Amino acid sequence: MSFSERTNTTRWIIISVCFIIISLILWNTYTFFQIFKNEERLKMKLFVNAQITIVNADENTDVELPLQIFNNNTSIPGIIMLYDKVVSAKNVPDEILNDQKKRNAFLNKLKSENEPITFEYAPGKYQTLYYGNSELLNKLKYYPIALALIIFLCIALIYNFYQSTKMATQNKLWAGMAKETAHQIGTPLSSLIGWVEILKTEEIDPSISVEIEKDIERLQTITDRFSKIGSIPVLGLHDIVEETKNAYEYLQSRFSKQVAFSFKAPETAILGMINPTLHSWTIENLVKNAIDAMKGKGTLDLQIEQDAHHVKINIKDSGTGISKKQFKTIFEPGFTTKKRGWGLGLSLTKRIVEEYHNGKIKVLSSEIGKGTTFQISLNKKVQ
Repeated sequence: MSFSERTNTTRWIIISVCFIIISLILWNTYTFFQIFKNEERLKMKLFVNAQITIVNADENTDVELPLQIFNNNTSIPGIIMLYDKVVSAKNVPDEILNDQKKRNAFLNKLKSENEPITFEYAPGKYQTLYYGNSELLNKLKYYPIALALIIFLCIALIYNFYQSTKMATQNKLWAGMAKETAHQIGTPLSSLIGWVEILKTEEIDPSISVEIEKDIERLQTITDRFSKIGSIPVLGLHDIVEETKNAYEYLQSRFSKQVAFSFKAPETAILGMINPTLHSWTIENLVKNAIDAMKGKGTLDLQIEQDAHHVKINIKDSGTGISKKQFKTIFEPGFTTKKRGWGLGLSLTKRIVEEYHNGKIKVLSSEIGKGTTFQISLNKKVQ
């Protein structure tokens, strides 16, 4: 048996034991409740017998014990009725007894708690005792609910702790893998830079080395991105329009002419605290996601707007669109509509925008068969 299988088996054993303990506690509580309920019914039957004795007493009848039984009931509310007339009552406020509407409502409540006791107090004459649960019994009745709620909260806390620990472990693993990837890419990248320098000394077309240098710069950017995962990025004051345009134009030159790109932004610079490397990664993820949604053919529009405090970057495609119920789940790790892929692009984009840049990202609008618009909102420097 593997370690993960042993862990799962242990987890299910613990859950089963907890379930059995909870069941036993609830069953015991229910049993106690029924025992106390039966005991209270016996007390009320004694109360009835005491009432009968007192009503029918003459000068030779010893009523000391019946009176003691009658007076000792200080916790169970009860009303003895003769048709619609109150004969006697115990532990019931006068405001209820003196108001017929309130009294009828109270009687219905007592009937819902216990079966009334009808008794013959004289030959052929009957009265009915309506009684409710004592304060102790009512507390015991709600005890299982309170206990179940406490247990549920404890389970929720344990589950949340387990999920947080698991997520933290996964984050450390992904960060470690990303940094290791950046380190591994760095070695052949250094070698490629050396080979480019050698090519420049040879009699070859200079444009070849220029293009190779562009791709090397791209690899250096990718390495820089991966090295930043798991670390707090350094933010600086940059022109958001220029940084967005640079990333957008780089991607435009690398994709098929079947995608019609358009870029619209203010002519003036808009300054904001961003990390250029991570910001370009955000634009790249959204553009690639849009092109995938269009299956490599369609129109892709990027528009930058601003208000008093924010810069808003809208990326609109003419792709397949997404349903409204997926507007939030699309940013969750592992969510993907593609047959291949890990579903980490939009999740990573959300993290870069919201956790690293204190911004917001959302699906602004989408329509099935017509396309989707994503919106990034970043804080800008107020002049």
